[in-house]
Amino acid sequence: MDTDVIILGGGLVGATLALALDVHGVRSIVIDPADPAVMLAPGFDGRASAIASATGRMLDAIGIGAALAGQGCAIRHIRVSDGLEPGKLDFKPDEGDGALGTMYENKLLRRALFDAATAAKNVDLRMQTRATDVVRGPAGVVATLDDGTTVRAPLLIAAEGRNSPTREAAGITVARWQYNHAAIVGAFHHEFPHEDIAYEIFYPSGPFALLPLPDDDIGHRSAIVWSVKGADGPAMMKLGDRAFLAEATKRMGGFLGELSAASPRASYPLGFHHAARITAERLVLVGDAAHGIHPIAGQGLNLGLRDAATLAEVLVDGKRLGLDLGDPALQERYQRWRGLDTFMVAAATDTLTRLFGIPGKTASAVRRFGIGAVDRLPPLKNRFMAEARGETGTLPRLLQGLMV
Repeated sequence: MDTDVIILGGGLVGATLALALDVHGVRSIVIDPADPAVMLAPGFDGRASAIASATGRMLDAIGIGAALAGQGCAIRHIRVSDGLEPGKLDFKPDEGDGALGTMYENKLLRRALFDAATAAKNVDLRMQTRATDVVRGPAGVVATLDDGTTVRAPLLIAAEGRNSPTREAAGITVARWQYNHAAIVGAFHHEFPHEDIAYEIFYPSGPFALLPLPDDDIGHRSAIVWSVKGADGPAMMKLGDRAFLAEATKRMGGFLGELSAASPRASYPLGFHHAARITAERLVLVGDAAHGIHPIAGQGLNLGLRDAATLAEVLVDGKRLGLDLGDPALQERYQRWRGLDTFMVAAATDTLTRLFGIPGKTASAVRRFGIGAVDRLPPLKNRFMAEARGETGTLPRLLQGLMV
């Protein structure tokens, strides 16, 4: 079977890319080994993501926004502090500027994208399927699937995540290191409303982020991304809910009142990786296959969605010009466009991680000085808010809310 592109990986980035291409008649076959019954199981699994305002416009443009309407929580204010010490940095847009982003449960994002991809005319979604052999050559890409079928396309797109086997098979060099920290992710309910505020509280052991979620039948809730020393991660995961909430209360100083009804928790090691190139012969990398950063600024998924928006524009423009979608000129355009943005965001988050993760009183004083300095420099503060919105650099048309 022939198609325009083969996408390996139907997660949040891969599915979004397929739908962005579908709008313009670019056909894709999306191959993913996941079982939908597991991936879309009811109930909150503790994972949530901040969708920047620019990437939110993209979801609206490709028809996903309507399915998510009313199910997210706007981030209207970000408050940064060094532990519970006096002094804070508030990122709050001017009245009329709109929210910085929106928090969604990952389950809701997956459901909306899966339903849309299943119904899309130009998306052939093949779940519980793997590519057992992939050959890329001057004439195109041929993939043999584990059900015995063979599919062909001019271009292969790897959206398989940080351990992408396709990237490894292509011999693409990756810079990587570990931070010796683990992220504990989950959610809980709290007594007082969060007022649409996201909190980033820095401790020597790592940042403690509180992210607003919509209220439910029980009451007010927030998601957390809690960075702890790697050696402490297993013990944190073994804590009972009561003990875990007690530890969280200490980190928060009780400013949201009593905590209750903890969600399931997950943990993963924190590291950095960045591919030296995001293209090879008839191959393009998107999302975590291309780059992985610390969650300190909540930009990991947004970077992947920016990849999808950029690649969609490059491929749609190429098809309008009658070009082979695996043409090196199209790949080079994507490489130039995304290479600098991903590198700059990755370098910035790595610097923040190292600066704010240093223990000791001197480091704490440096953190407080930095918070105060940014607060006194409106241009720098505005730059941070633009980054949070995903509105820096040359934006693809989808991120401007326009069709490609």
